[in-house]
Amino acid sequence: MKADYESRADTIQITLEEVERFTGGSEVIDGGAVIVSFYDGRPVMIDVIGTRKHDFEKPLRVAAERHELDAEALIAIARATLAAPDRPVGLEVGTRIAD
Repeated sequence: MKADYESRADTIQITLEEVERFTGGSEVIDGGAVIVSFYDGRPVMIDVIGTRKHDFEKPLRVAAERHELDAEALIAIARATLAAPDRPVGLEVGTRIAD
């Protein structure tokens, strides 16, 4: 998963899967704070808009629940990219091994 925080636009773009174009519409969550874009019915990109004005964690959790994504990973990469603005950030998330 990759993300980039554009400080001038105050927007985080989280790329779940690289695609040339979106084939589906977008879903707006929490009045526009989060927009999910699709390819062949799969969520492939999440845009978080207005991170300074809105709590982005709640709408990211909603998006994760609706689309069976890892909410903690989405929040982690959003926080990481805010800590390193205007630079791409990557995050690898593995599955937890049961004890």
